[in-house]
Amino acid sequence: MPSPSRVAPPRALRPGTRPAAALTCVLTAGLLTGCGGGGGGSTTGTPSSPNTASFSGTMPSAIASSASSAIASARASASAAASSASVRASEFEASVSAESARRTAAAQKALKGVQGGGNARSEVAMTGLSRNQTGGVLAVAVTITNKTGQKASYAVQVDFLDSQGHVAETRYTGAENLEPGKKQQPIVFSHEPPEPKLTPRLTKAQRY
Repeated sequence: MPSPSRVAPPRALRPGTRPAAALTCVLTAGLLTGCGGGGGGSTTGTPSSPNTASFSGTMPSAIASSASSAIASARASASAAASSASVRASEFEASVSAESARRTAAAQKALKGVQGGGNARSEVAMTGLSRNQTGGVLAVAVTITNKTGQKASYAVQVDFLDSQGHVAETRYTGAENLEPGKKQQPIVFSHEPPEPKLTPRLTKAQRY
């Protein structure tokens, strides 16, 4: 029969060392609240659950405020851009309005009773202006050249046509006491909205 195994006598703990339970506490300290200290009794912490009653389901006030500010800023930028375009158009129109009003009155008076296209269409040409330059306003520069040998005045009618060829607006301009061979270039602009798009047409040009 096999001989019974010998059981080694327990080793005495060195002074100052702790049982294995102490080592277990150290390894699990990151998971539990804590373990007991030295020779006294141990205290075990219990993890606490979050207070769900305090959850509102909405963004924190700081984040909500930041988002609101960003939206307000974007709206302000868009509004400022639209306002800026309107101001540019108004400034452009104001810069020529006084002279335009005087030319308009003189041209309308001179064109009364004129049949057909007038006697000076070959002395008048039109050039469209960039909307970036006019603040979005549809405008044309009317070049009037006195091709005669004597001083003369001119009256011009410009019609703005829609896509169907119908007259949507009529404007007038002209030049007074223009010396032979000299030019003037008044500006005619539409007061209609940018859409639908209109096309300017030189309808009448009368020398008088």
